Amino acid sequence: MTLAPADMLCFSLYSAQQAMQAAYKPLLDPLGLTYPQYLVLTALWTQDAPQTVGALGAALGLETNTLTPLLKRMETAGLIARRRDAVDERQVRISLTEKGQALQPQALDVQRCFFEATGLSLTEAKQLRDQITALRDRLNPRSQL
Repeated sequence: MTLAPADMLCFSLYSAQQAMQAAYKPLLDPLGLTYPQYLVLTALWTQDAPQTVGALGAALGLETNTLTPLLKRMETAGLIARRRDAVDERQVRISLTEKGQALQPQALDVQRCFFEATGLSLTEAKQLRDQITALRDRLNPRSQL
């Protein structure tokens, strides 16, 4: 028996992800950000110290070959600074610039507007997040090591 895409869990997740990015676009466009750039900034806003490219990639589930061009564009836009680690030159550390830090208060409004658009209660949103995270972890072979 073959399932139609509308009956498949994978398609529901895929189409929900597309809908989420579409919902974020009009919220991020005034800030001059793409959704992946927004994710990088949110990861940096939650840390007190510069992050390595590897740590950012792990936090966002992105490979270095995907993350590096994104970070280069963000550096060109003046949002982040990339520096070689003084102790281990193989490591590149990413920090926010003043311009990148200045976007944080505006991003709080993005989060609020997106949350309102979901129509979920805070409890429902947390439960859904936890279910999706648990599913991701069960499907990710690296989490089973």
